[in-house]
Amino acid sequence: MADQRAFVIVGAGLAGARAAHTLRSEGYDGPIVLLGEEAEPPYERPPLSKGLLVGAAVRDSVYLHEADWYPGQNIELRTGSRVTGIAREAAEVVLADGERIGYHRLLLATGSTARNLPVTGTDLDGVLRLRTLGDSGRLAAALTEGARIVIAGGGWIGLEVAAAARQKGADVTVVETSDLPLGRVLGAGMAGVFADLHREHGVTFQLRSQITEIRGIDRVASVLLSSGTELPADTVVVGIGATPNTELAERAGLTVENGVVVDQALRTSDPQIFAAGDIANAYHPLLGTHVRVEHWSNARNSGPAAARAMLGQDVAYDRLPYFFTDQYDLGMEYTGHAPPGSYDQVIVRGDLSRREFIAFWIASGRVLAGMNVNVWDVADQIGELVRSRRSFDPIRLADPDVPLADV
Repeated sequence: MADQRAFVIVGAGLAGARAAHTLRSEGYDGPIVLLGEEAEPPYERPPLSKGLLVGAAVRDSVYLHEADWYPGQNIELRTGSRVTGIAREAAEVVLADGERIGYHRLLLATGSTARNLPVTGTDLDGVLRLRTLGDSGRLAAALTEGARIVIAGGGWIGLEVAAAARQKGADVTVVETSDLPLGRVLGAGMAGVFADLHREHGVTFQLRSQITEIRGIDRVASVLLSSGTELPADTVVVGIGATPNTELAERAGLTVENGVVVDQALRTSDPQIFAAGDIANAYHPLLGTHVRVEHWSNARNSGPAAARAMLGQDVAYDRLPYFFTDQYDLGMEYTGHAPPGSYDQVIVRGDLSRREFIAFWIASGRVLAGMNVNVWDVADQIGELVRSRRSFDPIRLADPDVPLADV
């Protein structure tokens, strides 16, 4: 059994590994146990749907550290270790083999699991999801010239896979239940930008539709849509979102609602237990509400924030949600938080036709979020506009000749 002073981290993804790194960089010299269910050491996920799929990145480049870094930092990294329970009264985590590890502080950074389609045929060869490094390798091998790829879901992962598949010469159809890909995230106007981009690159959309059956013998051969249309398919990629891995927290009796509920210091309803990354539904002091963010930046930044809170530092995790994507020749960054129904207009600065612009989501004159498309080095300025919480003149906001600092 590990020393009771151990800081135990369940989840060896980006949030967990960054937390372990921060504990050491902040001077903690006690035992750290980092438990990962995957056989892989901690790695970055963005290349899985981007560089690795098109061959622009190599596998070894995704790892956060060299293999000898963890023992060099006296961090006990245990891959292939599944935690099945938390004994809160004893302050121990329970592993699948029955081993119990005591903790002084515990961080849950268990991430998310890609959702599967609730239809028959998902067990056929050629039906893939994209969440792990292994998933990315299998998908990259399937994206070949002339391959017929059907993607369920027109969200960020689905569209990034579509872009990669077209770059590899595959024939791509995206099946999306709503009127537009990304419609729920960006609204109709901005979602149309991405729909047009993909259509120009040869992607076919089946909108207001869904897959009702995956057909084949041993291997996928086609999919049946709700419209009755049958599409031939060599590979089906399921990209319909992810579910936070909250089972441990639920069984332990922690407060769980759309993730593990935590305060601004990422502390759960048990003061010895913290949560970070995808699973944390964290109170955001600037936004004045709880927010759960599944993007890379949140994992990268919330892990260190949780580590500092575990050390007793005064922490108010107030990073604005941020994410990015690269599709074909379009690069985008999004900063802020503008869920559906929260804004009353979208203001565009720049050239929509050339896809070089900034879009602002506005509520009563305040900037809730901004998205810069092929316009660079402005994400911090957009963040400052969001943080200011003041009303802006929409004419000046839309005028590219007025510097963002002066709007």
